[in-house]
Amino acid sequence: MKKMMICVLALMMALALCALGAADEKVNVFALKGPTGIGMVGVMENHPDEYAFTLAGAADEIVAAIASGSADIAACPTNLAATLYKKTGGNVQLMALNTLGVLHVVSSDPSIDSFDDLAGRKLWATGQATVPEYALRYILEQNGLTDKVEVEFVSEHSELATLMAAGKVDVGMLPEPHVTSVLMQNENMKTVIDVTEAFESAAAQAGNEGMVLSMGCVIVRREFAEQNPEKVSAFLEAYSESVAMVNADAAAAGALVEKHGVMPKAAVAARAIPNCHIVFVEGEAVRAQIEPLYQVLHAANPASIGGALPGDDFYYVR
Repeated sequence: MKKMMICVLALMMALALCALGAADEKVNVFALKGPTGIGMVGVMENHPDEYAFTLAGAADEIVAAIASGSADIAACPTNLAATLYKKTGGNVQLMALNTLGVLHVVSSDPSIDSFDDLAGRKLWATGQATVPEYALRYILEQNGLTDKVEVEFVSEHSELATLMAAGKVDVGMLPEPHVTSVLMQNENMKTVIDVTEAFESAAAQAGNEGMVLSMGCVIVRREFAEQNPEKVSAFLEAYSESVAMVNADAAAAGALVEKHGVMPKAAVAARAIPNCHIVFVEGEAVRAQIEPLYQVLHAANPASIGGALPGDDFYYVR
């Protein structure tokens, strides 16, 4: 009997230690470098004991991490979130929107103020066959400019940024932080159109008032969310505080962006942050904002969101 009691006590202690270890285990968080990861720097700085961060240089790394279970939470493009939902059989949920549009039209021509001013001209752009192209095509279509604006795509953001900085391209659509890079290298270049605002205006013209160009989000593995609701809630609270800090103090946020490797230069990050539309949107508002955009992307190219609109269970609400 004594031996049995000792064994039972030993087992209970082992189980308690395992439970304690699981509770103390860090949450694995992945984020894309660049604007998609900027809003997370406050969490990185203030909660090093709670989260293990991995910064990815390409979306494929996040796909692999989610599929393998090595990522619990990830900041990624919104269309990738929908694609992963399909790819994993519904084992991905969308928790929050973290970045609206980061696209801007930059030009050395001060007369350009809207897409209407591009009629009869060539617009250089990047992001062919991805969200930037579909957003641009939508804006042109709703403004009756599809056949009036010639669009020339360049394969790499950095390539177009280099051409514009050298003055070899006079009108181009680029994402941040490449926009800021061009402005810092060529004083004749100015931001002339905020594509996020132009997209919202085009949506309103089409009767889709309130549709937003949301390009970045935060996702969670369903299994992790179901097993750790308190950890998910704590992360969302920390993330919300981080986004508020980033938007309140771009200089301080820029320093953290460089410190944690989200972007290489604090000065560029600080100047780019106001143009990145970094937000924190969770709950029922997420679906209301993102689903109309998914419908636009599906109409343009179903494969861009995994072939079909995500189901009701895609949207995480705590």
